[in-house]
Amino acid sequence: MPFSKLGLSTPIVKAVTEQGYTSPTPIQAKTIPVILSQRNLIAAAQTGTGKTASFVLPILEMLSRGETQRKKRVRALILTPTRELAVQVEDNISKYGKHLALTSMAMYGGVDSKPQRARLIEGVDILVATPGRLLDMYTQRAIHFDEIEILVLDEADRMLDMGFIEDINKIIEKLPVDRQSLLFSATLSRQVKELARATITRPIEISVTHNTDNKPKIEQWLVTVDKDKKSALLSHLIQENNWQQALIFIETKQGAAKLVSQLEKRGITAECIHSGRSQEIREKILADFKSGKIGLLIATGIAARGLDIDELPLVINYDLPYPADDYIHRIGRTGRAGASGEAVALVSKDDFKNLCMIESRLGHLIERREVEGFAPRKEVPVSILNYKPKNKPNAGGDKKPHREAKAKEPVSRKSNHSGERKEHAKNSNKLPPNPWNL
Repeated sequence: MPFSKLGLSTPIVKAVTEQGYTSPTPIQAKTIPVILSQRNLIAAAQTGTGKTASFVLPILEMLSRGETQRKKRVRALILTPTRELAVQVEDNISKYGKHLALTSMAMYGGVDSKPQRARLIEGVDILVATPGRLLDMYTQRAIHFDEIEILVLDEADRMLDMGFIEDINKIIEKLPVDRQSLLFSATLSRQVKELARATITRPIEISVTHNTDNKPKIEQWLVTVDKDKKSALLSHLIQENNWQQALIFIETKQGAAKLVSQLEKRGITAECIHSGRSQEIREKILADFKSGKIGLLIATGIAARGLDIDELPLVINYDLPYPADDYIHRIGRTGRAGASGEAVALVSKDDFKNLCMIESRLGHLIERREVEGFAPRKEVPVSILNYKPKNKPNAGGDKKPHREAKAKEPVSRKSNHSGERKEHAKNSNKLPPNPWNL
């Protein structure tokens, strides 16, 4: 089925075609007609299924028939949990709307607010924003919500995980009642459904989560190794397998910087992004990684979502994440849009509980491979597939206070909105259903 059959106009179809897409993904085919009919929507789709285009394309179509008439107004508001995702979504809007006379911008904390305030003065058709900075601007009367026609809650599960529920509720209370509301989430957890019931009236619910035809083609395997040998093993694997491009996840910013140095001593060039680096530097590093100028990128959890790289071949979990959903979001950076990918994990005995939780979440054991010379002194047992984690306190991680919300970097905030508040939601003792049916 071509995009034109979904009710999209020629300028949008032309822009999509220029990006190399000829037919819609399952989530796009199901959601675009519903959104164009101006119905409210709740949609569940895993990473890499074309979820962003499934709401961006119909929004562009509907807004192309008019324009913002007054200053400091927007017509469509898209809320995202992180600045990286806000930038990514706005970039897609620009690409898909290149033949339309619509304006868009990404707005987030951690940077000077003056340029953002100046952009808002003339009005913007589509605004992609993180909750804290949006409330900042509203409090300063730099933006008014009375012309908003469409609200999108993107990555709703992540926004709840990061403790944004209060900010989201404050924003929604100020929006026009007569609006179209869309919620997109990788999983429809109990908390997400509660948010949907409280904010969206009579929605259509669509899920492609369990569509086996749309399952990412990701080869997963792990190597057990002692913690103090991880960097040496990673260096060996990179050189032995001639890995040219990989996204490497690690838990702490100190660990990220240390790993870059350890790899460099072995003749391997890598870069890292974490909360200790400025927004400008992070954006440049991400751009260089996407373009191929940087081959190996070491990242804390901030890059788990919103980082869309065409044909990224490999994701490496240097540290296993908590909770298990973060593992799924991480490896979802590869195997996107029908492409194949590979996900490798380096697992020490300290990671055993997380491994149990992840494999229970997947519903199967991850293949174990041995690498000569790196057999662990401390054996990692075979995990328990029915493992149910107890509430687990945050252990280390890239978690020092920072003004902007970033995944895996929680910060508590009271009444001011100068940055993004991050608070870990309470961990559930129940394992959610397997979203990929792996």
